Amino acid sequence: MLRKSSVIFLVIFIIAPALNYLLAQQKIKKIQDDDNSKFTNIGNIGLTVTNFGTYGHGFSLWPEQPSCEYPLGSGIEHIFDGGLWIGGFIADDSLGNNKSGPFVTTGAVDAASVSFRGGGFEFTNEPGSRVIERSSLADSPFFNPDAVSHQDFVMDYADTSRTLSNGEFIPNHNPLGVTVHQETYAWNFPFANFFVIMNYWIKNVSNKFIDSVFVGLWTDTVVRNTNVTSPRIGGAFYNKGGNGYLDSLHVAYEFDATGDVGFTDSYIGIQFLGANAKYDSINFVSWQFRNTTDPNFFAPQEDIHRYRKMYGYFGGDNRYGHGVSPEVLKQPSNRSVLITAGPFKHIAPGDSVNVTFAIVAAKKYGGDPPSLDTEEQKKNLYINAGWALRAYNGEDKNGNGVLDPGEDQNGDGLLTRYVLPAPPLSPKVKVVPLSQKVEIYWDKRAESSIDPISSKKDFEGYRIYRTNAGFDLTASQNLLNSFVKVAEFDSANNNIGFNTGFGQIELDKPVEFPGDTTKYYYKFTIENLLNGWQYVYSVTAFDEGDPENKLESLESSLLAGATRILPGTPPTSDEKVQVGVYPNPYYGTAFWDGNSERLRKIYFYNLPAECEITIYTLAGDVVKRIYHNQQSNGSDLRWFETFAKDGNQIMTGGEHAWDLVTDNDQAIATGLYLFSVKDVKTGNIKLGKFLIIK
Repeated sequence: MLRKSSVIFLVIFIIAPALNYLLAQQKIKKIQDDDNSKFTNIGNIGLTVTNFGTYGHGFSLWPEQPSCEYPLGSGIEHIFDGGLWIGGFIADDSLGNNKSGPFVTTGAVDAASVSFRGGGFEFTNEPGSRVIERSSLADSPFFNPDAVSHQDFVMDYADTSRTLSNGEFIPNHNPLGVTVHQETYAWNFPFANFFVIMNYWIKNVSNKFIDSVFVGLWTDTVVRNTNVTSPRIGGAFYNKGGNGYLDSLHVAYEFDATGDVGFTDSYIGIQFLGANAKYDSINFVSWQFRNTTDPNFFAPQEDIHRYRKMYGYFGGDNRYGHGVSPEVLKQPSNRSVLITAGPFKHIAPGDSVNVTFAIVAAKKYGGDPPSLDTEEQKKNLYINAGWALRAYNGEDKNGNGVLDPGEDQNGDGLLTRYVLPAPPLSPKVKVVPLSQKVEIYWDKRAESSIDPISSKKDFEGYRIYRTNAGFDLTASQNLLNSFVKVAEFDSANNNIGFNTGFGQIELDKPVEFPGDTTKYYYKFTIENLLNGWQYVYSVTAFDEGDPENKLESLESSLLAGATRILPGTPPTSDEKVQVGVYPNPYYGTAFWDGNSERLRKIYFYNLPAECEITIYTLAGDVVKRIYHNQQSNGSDLRWFETFAKDGNQIMTGGEHAWDLVTDNDQAIATGLYLFSVKDVKTGNIKLGKFLIIK
């Protein structure tokens, strides 16, 4: 018979987890106005942005959605989560009468999970609120003439509510009485695809003054390669980061000091760019996760301590403080960073302040050991942060905040920000995979591009790039670094470049493809490819450069038209053509395999456009049935999910990939197998066999 204590034990350890799960689901369901489904993917950084004041998702959506991945598709993550912080005092008037506080509204704080919105997650939104996407690219489905960048996210939220949308009380929340209009900007330009600008308009909607205001971004940074180490391992995933601060560009940063060193050769930076109101200082502090005892690195738990951190309270100093040096911050630990600007004297009722930051990623430079943080290694971080600042400055070329003579490029008399030099438009590209070759087509729209700085048509030529077979099988994937230029063609009408002209690639007349109204004027063919291997192709356009404005030749995005393809046999119903399998025999250590049973694959080839594939043992037992058509070709396998995360690879339609897993979800054993292929349209059946050796 069970004793009472045993029954209690069972209730706690068996029933309680189930109840917690149900409560969690109920809570997630009720917070239905929160939107964390949007992430930047126009450039080379994948940052999740939400409409409740946070960015990143705490790996709650991993691996399906990036938290802050760079390069995009690499599996290298850089942020657990982060959020907007606003701190200040509340007063009756501009003189500070009847002042109370300080109060700090936080978008996010130290938390082991972001699945539950509770203490420290203090912004809420209106019913039906969503993150709105818009784009300045004319061929984007989100095109909007009001867009600032190639991919804008627009959202609104407030700190005025003491409860979440489900009525749950937000612990220890003292509203300042502000609404926030946030816009984020991202570009696909090669010189601007590594940062996301975070632009905040903070409006006082109360009838009180908000005095001595600080605005900042708090970020739980973590730089790890999730293809090497899963974030599900817990605390050991997060305590490997080193930190630092670039005072000249106002960038707080983190790097991987001892985690996946060699597979995470990058920095993540949180940068202050500017504000439309006067402030006294820019401050940086860092602290250890849930530390409550260290005088320098304690994690603030109350508004007064959070405000002191925003003020730059770091052991008594606004940089590294007493007993804290830059070298201490470089040692591995689980730290977060906070960068703030302020104090702004006050925000009167009805007034607003605009404050702008950037999330900046960069690869380490040079050959120093990857666990270090040398000045040479930070070279790209300096360059990338410089481009983020240049984007923010826009027409303000000298960065003094004033529209000086000669800076008003659009002639409207106003200081326009977010004006970047632009390469020609990215060509519209169509890639057609065939057996052992690929045909690449593109249009002429780049040739009509007008540079926003010089106001000239400065198109010069095209470049064709490809990756080599097997580029995607490394733990540290970097698509941009994997591209190899295979051809370049440029105008013969000037003395720039090779003067090849376009005769070798220009078609006699433009071609169109079914369902596509684009006219393609150029064609380039690459042969001697390996069937079944994944390649990525891209065509870029480049300009003449602009010596007058000290700009070198600019090239359009390698990623904008990048297309993943797998060469293979086209579909056929010819009875004389034999179906087959490759590799055959298949060895369990095939080069293109991943590191688990789920990451194996073989290909059936010479298939009809629509057919049924049945695999048997020699005894006649059915191992697997596969339905194939030109859209369903096995690209939903785990291999493609791991090594082709965008899911947009194109196959020829006459091949089908299989992961050697049976209908009973078991890996097949070594042996000889038979298969049949039935053409759905004709009813014809073809037979074949293959050998598996593990």
